[in-house]
Amino acid sequence: MNSRYQHSLELSARAEKSIPLGSQTFSKSRLCFPYGAAPLFIERGNGADVWDVDENKYIDFAGGLLAISLGYCDPDVNAAVIEQLNKGSIFSLPHRLETEVAEKLIELIPCAEMVRFGKNGTDATSACIRLARAITSREHVAVCGYHGWQDWYIGSTTRHLGVPESVRELTHKFEYNNLDSLTQIFTEHPDQIAAVILEPMNVAWPEPDFLLGLRKLCDTHGALLIFDETITGFRYHLGGAQTLFGVTPDLAAFGKGMANGFPISAVVGKREYMCRMEDIFFSGTFGGDAIALAAANAVIDKMRRLDVPARLAERGQRLLDGLNALLKEINAPDWLGTAGHPSWSFLTVADSPNHSLWLLKSYLIQELCKRGILTLGSHNLNLAHTNEHIDFLLATYAEILPTLIKLDSAGKIEGSLDGEPIQPVFKVR
Repeated sequence: MNSRYQHSLELSARAEKSIPLGSQTFSKSRLCFPYGAAPLFIERGNGADVWDVDENKYIDFAGGLLAISLGYCDPDVNAAVIEQLNKGSIFSLPHRLETEVAEKLIELIPCAEMVRFGKNGTDATSACIRLARAITSREHVAVCGYHGWQDWYIGSTTRHLGVPESVRELTHKFEYNNLDSLTQIFTEHPDQIAAVILEPMNVAWPEPDFLLGLRKLCDTHGALLIFDETITGFRYHLGGAQTLFGVTPDLAAFGKGMANGFPISAVVGKREYMCRMEDIFFSGTFGGDAIALAAANAVIDKMRRLDVPARLAERGQRLLDGLNALLKEINAPDWLGTAGHPSWSFLTVADSPNHSLWLLKSYLIQELCKRGILTLGSHNLNLAHTNEHIDFLLATYAEILPTLIKLDSAGKIEGSLDGEPIQPVFKVR
């Protein structure tokens, strides 16, 4: 047993007796970290730092899977939450914060004329799909990217166990930056596509006419265009990627960093469509949770005051520039690269001639954790990350990557792992 992670491993064994995989989220489970060579449980966080249950400290570049936008325990958000906590959370009638936060979203987001709240991204994306089906009286949907655990989406992935075949047949995948792949779906299913849903950007930047082309295709074929802005919202721009790229969808789903880690999501869209929310059934006791709404209210105010997305982009560009320069300096092989928006960038790892990407990533994550950096391979920035944090990460990469390349060339990655390699959940990006 690795003594550095002794309590993590003990707690993992205990947790798996009562919790499948010992985690509520696949991406936080032992599948995604080299078991025995990385922390498995976080005890606390502050700013950009977290401490595991063994009291090892890390600069956190995972950020609660992008839910942390300002930093852990942000004082302004915590103050708003504590104030509301002393007044109550769930009531027998709506709370004024529901209206106040909805009005702020309408001010910021181009497609937002009305708003409904949920608790996670799957709530919001699934509501968008049900709404689109009700509006168009069609059942089929076209998807690109990741959109949550509900049957309508997850049935299109390799994790479709338990999803009826009749449901799976209604979902069709198209390729990002490939309008022809979507055109083919419309051709094969004429007058049947209710909605086209995608992340407006994830790893790759949209080509100049891609998002606008989607908008035109949807208009031509009578389908609703839905942007899943669960991640891009309040990260790329206060108005979401739809503002950044100048293409307005019919409906959109927001969540993640909207409340700096407190559970809330939002369905936003044009009034003519959102009014149909009165007819479909999208209803939840905790949708009006005043504590999460108080957090969102404080986050939006702070983001507007400090223009947080611009700050994230600036620091993220410093990271990307430095990492690209490093890869060039060490003559990195083509299985290493960078991608993504500056606020959510990636050190991309592909299969090498000698090893799978999972073995390569296992070694990389193992060595980063040893040096006090927590990441799943992406750089999920928040306001608490400083230039010093960025520089430390770059210096750590400069130490680790040449060794990674040498071990790969010698065919010795597997023998250099201190634990079990990570396992793929499924690939969507």
